[in-house]
Amino acid sequence: MRLRNSRHSTYLCNYHFVWTTYKVKEIVDEGISEYISDVIKNICKELECELIDLKIEKNKINLIVSCPPRLAPSYMANYFKGKSARIILKKFPELREVMGGKLWSRDYLVATIGEVTDNIISEFVNSQMKKSKIVEDKEKED
Repeated sequence: MRLRNSRHSTYLCNYHFVWTTYKVKEIVDEGISEYISDVIKNICKELECELIDLKIEKNKINLIVSCPPRLAPSYMANYFKGKSARIILKKFPELREVMGGKLWSRDYLVATIGEVTDNIISEFVNSQMKKSKIVEDKEKED
């Protein structure tokens, strides 16, 4: 796992999400699994999250992502679940009948993962020092 950058922040925000199908029914087969994978990957791109790992089982999804700090974990969980359910149920309308109109359970698990080591902190401080030096050099030129 690596540090990521946005306009004004350097971050390492990795999350592990797990959610189950509605009533934990085993409905995911190989064809649906591939489609779910594509949908989740597209949602990751939309949210500007980096997909680290994705495991799709018959009755649950395990998703590990690195996301910008502006996104709250609760927002991400509900976004992944809500948007994916709408897209998947549209593609596989037979699931709507089997599942009673719902694809995912309301609950989810979210946990943070990763470690902030001394090396990561040093890397950040060094990058800030380099940026500061560049700014100082430009100010001297002006």
